[in-house]
Amino acid sequence: MTRFVERHPAWALVIIIAVAVALWLIFAVWPPGLEEAIGRKRVFLNALFNGITLGGLYFLVASGFTLIFGLMRNVNLAHGSLYLFGGYVGYAISASTGSWILSFIVAYILTALVGVLLQVLVFRRMEGQDLRQTMVTIGLSIVFADLMLWACGGDFYQIQTPSWLIGPIDLPLLTAIKSSGEPVYLRYPLVRLVIFLASVVIGIAMWLALNRTRIGMIIRAGVDDRDILAATGVRIQIVFVLVFALGAGLAGIAGVVGGTFQSLSPGEDIRFLLASLVVVIVGGMGSIPGAALGALIIGLAEQLGSVYIPTYAIVVTFLIMVLVLAIRPQGLLARR
Repeated sequence: MTRFVERHPAWALVIIIAVAVALWLIFAVWPPGLEEAIGRKRVFLNALFNGITLGGLYFLVASGFTLIFGLMRNVNLAHGSLYLFGGYVGYAISASTGSWILSFIVAYILTALVGVLLQVLVFRRMEGQDLRQTMVTIGLSIVFADLMLWACGGDFYQIQTPSWLIGPIDLPLLTAIKSSGEPVYLRYPLVRLVIFLASVVIGIAMWLALNRTRIGMIIRAGVDDRDILAATGVRIQIVFVLVFALGAGLAGIAGVVGGTFQSLSPGEDIRFLLASLVVVIVGGMGSIPGAALGALIIGLAEQLGSVYIPTYAIVVTFLIMVLVLAIRPQGLLARR
């Protein structure tokens, strides 16, 4: 942080001002003039928290994508299909057993197995051939989409939230003050907050595993120079299979999360594939903190844009990507 301030004092000042303004908007009582200009504070806070929790969902998808694409250099454009497959599996398990937790476990295992098959049957035969990987996985995503449409139909599905997560929770954020002087606090769905906290825990665990453990060192070494690592006796292909399984399994978990507080339907695979690409481009290839930052930025841009500039909301996301590519092509927190 100190180095960043020393190298980019102007950007540091802009960030400090932006953070100060954001904190004032969140915690202060809005004057009547501000509410007349941009709307009620409750609407703003709901859009803000929706963006943060949506960013948590995008991170779960994009973290698996950045492991496969950014770290292992495998261009897997069927990653969105893994998300939708995991969501459908989670819905089937939840509907048949009534267990929300079990749906995560089964979705993770089955999606990870699909990832293993993809790595062994497809990517191992096309290592370093980015164009072939792109074309083959595009074809696979189309096949997977048709198979899931045939098996599940074109209906919308939503995974039932467990009873202990149903309902809102009061947050210590003031939204208004009644004429009687009584404060009104923000009420927000508990399930979204729990899922966001879980995504934070997963992100921290992934970063620690990649940067503070021996297996993380082996993975990074295998990406940089797999021949030298193989010469030391490490079975690099097994390591890459495990990493691919982890990335695919995270997409499956994200599918269950998305099916819980949004819905599952044909076309969601393309949406989340594009979101993962944008997040990885903005945050930086191969960077877990970059994926988290990119997911947070894109989630906030989507939700705040849909509230305040709904006509141009989708443009904002790609405008952010274009600006990042113009100013810092490697991403905001690219892995060195």
